[in-house]
Amino acid sequence: MSAWRRSSNGANGLLTTGSILMRRSVRGSALITGGNNEVAATSLAVMRSLPQRDGRRALFSGGDLLARANAYHPRMKIPPRLLPLLEDGLIDSVVRQLMSGKEAMVFVVRCGDHTRCAKVYKAANQRSFRQAVDYTENRRTKNSRQARAMAKGTRFGRESQEAAWQSAEVDALFRLAAAGVRVPEPIGFHEGVLLMELVVDAHGDAAPRLNDVVFEPDEARRHHAFLIEQVVRMLAAGVVHGDLSEYNILMGADGPVVIDLPQAVDAAGNNHARAMLTRDVTNLKQFFGQFAPDLLDTDHSGEIWSLYERGALVPGVTLTGRFERVDKPVDLASVVREIDDALADEAARRLRMGL
Repeated sequence: MSAWRRSSNGANGLLTTGSILMRRSVRGSALITGGNNEVAATSLAVMRSLPQRDGRRALFSGGDLLARANAYHPRMKIPPRLLPLLEDGLIDSVVRQLMSGKEAMVFVVRCGDHTRCAKVYKAANQRSFRQAVDYTENRRTKNSRQARAMAKGTRFGRESQEAAWQSAEVDALFRLAAAGVRVPEPIGFHEGVLLMELVVDAHGDAAPRLNDVVFEPDEARRHHAFLIEQVVRMLAAGVVHGDLSEYNILMGADGPVVIDLPQAVDAAGNNHARAMLTRDVTNLKQFFGQFAPDLLDTDHSGEIWSLYERGALVPGVTLTGRFERVDKPVDLASVVREIDDALADEAARRLRMGL
């Protein structure tokens, strides 16, 4: 954090740092009168420790100060959800907005000597990406009251559903990082803000998305093989990304990094997991196939899911990229027998309970 200089000017105290000028009157109000957005956010934490003057301490509303800062910096609106992190010292300053996606806004922030990113989730009515039933199917809730409220669509249910949607990415990040999947290192989650590693390129700048990079054929094959291995590691850990594509992968200095996991699904508990895996793998094949056309003839999704079903999928497994589907005729008689047995069991249960 920049060193602050304090001077006196009549009845007012002036604080300056870099190009920012802050004025604190003896009545206790704080006003940003100029400067840049990097320091504007930093000032929140600094001003809380201002010394007393004439028996008064500088008093201000964090929301008011945020509004004033945004008024002077219309190009970067600092979300109110970042205020608690600034006030609690979890972040020291907001450097700039990195991107705005369909479910969140991402900001570059400073945390002591580290530069990280803060993902600020948008409210449900501000997202263009909806919580489709395919993604939320069979997600666990804390208790039956929460589940009933979510099913009924009450205010508490909507709040619980929103919290579950946000925490899904946090849970997936920690789970996948522990499984050795290359994802941004998660730091923590606080009131709708996910703090995590800022993925950078070889020059130390924010890493570009995969779709913004052009590859030589050999590079495309290498990165495709690496990402297929990440898909294997995810599924071996019981997770399917569900929205994996060139838009949700960063090209970091050490290779591709998988991002954006709020829609990740549990492979064993979601009936759409196989279809989502197939779509994820197909997206990778089609993107890298632009640079290495031979990849278009591969079929990793069927091979990976087959190994998963047999309990033979482990990180590092050798894949051929070939899979032969065996379509057998459906034994309708067996299906009908299973249904009849289930109906008979239910009838016997109801008879025992006197229903």
